Amino acid sequence: MLNMYQKIPLFILLLLVLGTKLAGAIESIKSIRIEGNQRIESETILAYVPLKEGDPFDPERIDQSLKELFATGYFTDVSVSRSGDALLIKVVENPIMNRIVFEGNSKLQDDKLKEEVQLQPREAFSRTKVQAAQQRILEIYRRMGRFNATVEPKIIKLDENRVDLVFEINEGEVTYVRKINFIGNKKFSSRKLQASLLTKETRWYRFFASDDTYDPDRLAADQQALRQFYFDNGYADFRVISAVAELSPDHKDFYITFTVEEGEPYKIGKVNLISKIAKIDPKTLEPLIDFREGDGFSSKQVEKNHRKINECGWGIRVCVC
Repeated sequence: MLNMYQKIPLFILLLLVLGTKLAGAIESIKSIRIEGNQRIESETILAYVPLKEGDPFDPERIDQSLKELFATGYFTDVSVSRSGDALLIKVVENPIMNRIVFEGNSKLQDDKLKEEVQLQPREAFSRTKVQAAQQRILEIYRRMGRFNATVEPKIIKLDENRVDLVFEINEGEVTYVRKINFIGNKKFSSRKLQASLLTKETRWYRFFASDDTYDPDRLAADQQALRQFYFDNGYADFRVISAVAELSPDHKDFYITFTVEEGEPYKIGKVNLISKIAKIDPKTLEPLIDFREGDGFSSKQVEKNHRKINECGWGIRVCVC
């Protein structure tokens, strides 16, 4: 009795074997070809490709190779595809920057801007780097209070795959702090609180002042200044709930609003003066203390007395608890 394999025609078995071998050959990468590179060595490009000769044609790894090559920032265009039994990588290299030029700037010198953008001639052009430089220039102008400033990068193509990079700058007008508002303050007037801030409202007579422009770092310092003001006046539970700076629709003015929670004022309880130095009688230090039980708590007053005792000439140090 013939077995099952003897019943199958011989030519069908041969086709199955050959088909399997051919399929295996096609699915493996026999070679990797790179086209389009001029300055960048092929070995450098291959170092970023996770596929090697002998690896199977894996669509996911081909896609990963494409992403890896784009991520280098060396190329404006990349394609990775299969060509027979070869992996074909086509690249278009980024041009070289010939010059970096700034136009329209008068408040900031070219040298300052070049230092900030950190772009150099003969460096490979990268859209990511140019966008970062654009944002950096805008940030500098905003810290100068010029929130109307605009920066537009332009590319001038030259021969030999070179470009001039031009930043067209419109510095705009200074954006001032028109009004500072407070919400939640009951114990102290808005005028009193404004006096404790570093940021000031703009006035026509403040010709040479720079503290009436919006600065996010100064706004953070103003929040700390408010906390210190209330703490000095006995409000140890004071909180700044929010500090919001809103730009007017015409981009000419800022309106700052502080929302606060004052809490209740604290009073001084019993005042004890304890000396751990045998030769110093605490009673001799009592005249240096000018607050008493029942007085309103003031961190500034406590610090003042602390300093007086430290500077009394006995070389002692005081801990206020």
